[in-house]
Amino acid sequence: MKQINGVVIDDTFAEAFPMKATRLIVTAHRIDWARHAAVATTGFATSVIACGCEAGIERELDPAETPDGRPGIALLLFSMSGKELAKQIERRVGQCVLTCPTTAVFAGLPVGGDEAALGKNLRFFGDGWQISKVIGGQRYWRIPVMDGEFVAQETTPVVKSVGGGNLLLLARDTDSALAAAEAAVAAMKRLPNVIMPFPGGVVRSGSKVGSKYASLGASTNDAFCPSLLGLVAKSELTPETRCVMEIVIDGLTEADVAAAMRAGIEAGIARGAAQGLLRISAGNYGGKLGPFHFHLHKLLEGAAS
Repeated sequence: MKQINGVVIDDTFAEAFPMKATRLIVTAHRIDWARHAAVATTGFATSVIACGCEAGIERELDPAETPDGRPGIALLLFSMSGKELAKQIERRVGQCVLTCPTTAVFAGLPVGGDEAALGKNLRFFGDGWQISKVIGGQRYWRIPVMDGEFVAQETTPVVKSVGGGNLLLLARDTDSALAAAEAAVAAMKRLPNVIMPFPGGVVRSGSKVGSKYASLGASTNDAFCPSLLGLVAKSELTPETRCVMEIVIDGLTEADVAAAMRAGIEAGIARGAAQGLLRISAGNYGGKLGPFHFHLHKLLEGAAS
């Protein structure tokens, strides 16, 4: 057990699993319209358990950083297979970017390896009036719409990635838990290549694998539910702990997830027990769920070195 600034850091690990991912760049005439499209595209994308993909806004982009020199937003989308990711890209871009005034969409990862359709199938919305142009070896589609034309790169690269990194923040009360979680998410958002897909980056309904109900593959993580202290056979809590928040992290690489988790731990430690954060832990399933294991103590040792 480690204790820093009064916060106990459990000697445990977060267990993560392989995913497939892509980055999309959405641009628009003004940043607010790019943001409208980005928020809609990444809606209902918190967990692959029920949403088909996990997605989020990575960061806003200056015009100098985008392919068409307009303000934009980088999105990351993750799914359990390339096939499902391609389906989610087409539906979300078609319904949420193509429809949004003044937007365009481009691939945000280096070309190479597997690819998924981006404008390749959406071009048929043009009803035969669509045209394409190859620039720098990449094909782009121009689809006529009522405010001018919608430009979409034909395909977007799909890469191997890591999903399910996580931290559990155990606190004295709701205000303390929320403040610690918000500080951790803010620290993580300063890093590239990661998203925290749940609302505000935080999930209060952490889950375990399995359920007493045969039809459910996941159910409430009862060991971390304060209201079940004294009722469940094995609780992870003490009477002093009255609120637990979880942060789930998806990243393009194992190193990206590790860096984000480290940043989140450090942000929690900085707040300390004096501000109500009592303990930092992580969720795992004995190493049986995924091959990526992020040991909290090792993450801190890496930061120190």
